[in-house]
Amino acid sequence: MPKAAKQKTFKVTEAVAPYNKGNEKHAADAAHTNPLFEKKPRIFGIGGDIQPKRDITRFVRWPKYIRLQRQRRVLYHRLKVPPPVTQFTKTLDKPTALRLFKLLHKYRPEDVSTKRARLLEEAKNQKEGAKPEAGKKPVVVKFGINHVTQLVEQKKAKLVVIAHDVDPIEIVLWLPALCRKMGVPYCIVKSKSRLGQVVRQKTATALALVNVQPEDRAELTNLATVVKEAFNDRFDEINRQWGGRTVGHKSQAMLAARQKALLKEERAKQQVV
Repeated sequence: MPKAAKQKTFKVTEAVAPYNKGNEKHAADAAHTNPLFEKKPRIFGIGGDIQPKRDITRFVRWPKYIRLQRQRRVLYHRLKVPPPVTQFTKTLDKPTALRLFKLLHKYRPEDVSTKRARLLEEAKNQKEGAKPEAGKKPVVVKFGINHVTQLVEQKKAKLVVIAHDVDPIEIVLWLPALCRKMGVPYCIVKSKSRLGQVVRQKTATALALVNVQPEDRAELTNLATVVKEAFNDRFDEINRQWGGRTVGHKSQAMLAARQKALLKEERAKQQVV
């Protein structure tokens, strides 16, 4: 007799709730949450929350003068820079510069309000019949490239301070050689805006000290000696040092890879031999 066909039976499983995994954990977290602090996730879509701050430097269209500054900086690193230009990258050390600017700030020129008050006082005295007094010249820092040049040529300057970032550099390019020829101590410091603050201007290319008060003469002599050893006495050495000729990161990586390939090739040749 033919065997009777077996009837297929299906096992019915209970329906599983969607996203059941972790429900117990969420329930436990919900039990411990503080009802005073409601969770409000931010939505950064259009019309939503304010976008977080991102670094968009690469997408900024910088002003032309900033682009020129950066291009000039890259050229000074890549090209072969002659010594007369390279010497302006070697500035006075920080401790000596602090002492120098501390001395310079004692002899700042008078500001506009002080000058106005002095002139008004002189005019008032002349109106009353008093004779104008021919007083001594004020002991202040001299500034202006033409004025400083005259003081150096006449050997009246005791110390000359030159800014390192003058643009165009040709304005002060010859001044170190002139100071050395005339035997005037000079130094190169950062920066033209810092020199400008001393003389109450936006910027200044060079400053000169002609005279100081008796109590500051020892400090001026000491500074002049230190500066002369660092700049005047090393003039020939500084003018033999070329600058620039440094390649960028991409070129360095390319040269390193090329050198690595050459070494690998030499090792392979040695193994064959």
